[in-house]
Amino acid sequence: MFASIQSHRASRHLIAMLTACLFVLGALPLAAQQADPVAEWASLAGIQYRVDPNIIYKVANGYEAKLDVYYPRNAAGPRPTVVYIHGGGWTGGTKESSIFNLLPYLEMGFNAVNVEYRLARNSLAPAAVEDCRCALRWVIRNAERYQIDTSKLVVTGHSAGGHLSLMTGILDPAAGLDNECPGNEELKVAAVVNFYGITDVADLLQGPHMQRYAVTWLGGMTDRQAIAKRASPLTYVRQGLPPILTVHGDADTTVPYVHAVRLHQALDGAGVTNELLTIPGAGHGGFNAEQTVKVQRTIAAFLKKHDLVPSR
Repeated sequence: MFASIQSHRASRHLIAMLTACLFVLGALPLAAQQADPVAEWASLAGIQYRVDPNIIYKVANGYEAKLDVYYPRNAAGPRPTVVYIHGGGWTGGTKESSIFNLLPYLEMGFNAVNVEYRLARNSLAPAAVEDCRCALRWVIRNAERYQIDTSKLVVTGHSAGGHLSLMTGILDPAAGLDNECPGNEELKVAAVVNFYGITDVADLLQGPHMQRYAVTWLGGMTDRQAIAKRASPLTYVRQGLPPILTVHGDADTTVPYVHAVRLHQALDGAGVTNELLTIPGAGHGGFNAEQTVKVQRTIAAFLKKHDLVPSR
């Protein structure tokens, strides 16, 4: 639906749609007005948000990787911030198509950063991982401008976005996947909320769990098994990682539920604080109303438990 949205005008229109959606949902009173060619305002939960869309955070292989930033107009100080990464099997999807996934966080008072990255048609694995790590570095470097509390960064995403949120949050710098955007900043997050993300890329390249999107992302690389391991969250499980919440349906055939189970077990073995919320009978997303409410309540409780919910 939103795949063709590219221009600032279209981005502004989409932001207006988001504001209208918030009003329809009736969460809290809203207001919106045009601010300048690259921004809109929306009031939610008593916070007036500014939206800066399509900021170029990286250029690679002729591709301009962009992100959108939602931040308070008159914040009293730095605020917790969610970094959202869209899904699509590393082969499709846009940040615009996932914009409504920001709603629960904006309602809680978070800043939000909505990230896009190189898809397989632009660059094969592990380019998407490199881009998302660069986006995190951009967020940290621009924290003062956007009133971002770098000690309270939450990274999240669905499906391939779940995989990328895990990689963004737990990657070992020694893996060498930060070389495209070097810097002295510590690329650290406070928590990861993983929606049915891939945790073992190699598992999807062949055998009973083979998925076309994974094969496409790795292409015809002769060393694709090594690259798959390098791009898999399970490779980087170790002590000292941030708390991780995983949400996964046990009937998922696009990203097998066993990926969530294996991650949960590995994190437990390493002594990492984590939770696995299993949605019985659910497939690859598409949760019903009751399941969605349970998921959102679990996320809110998880964030509150780790002191990541913004104070009013």
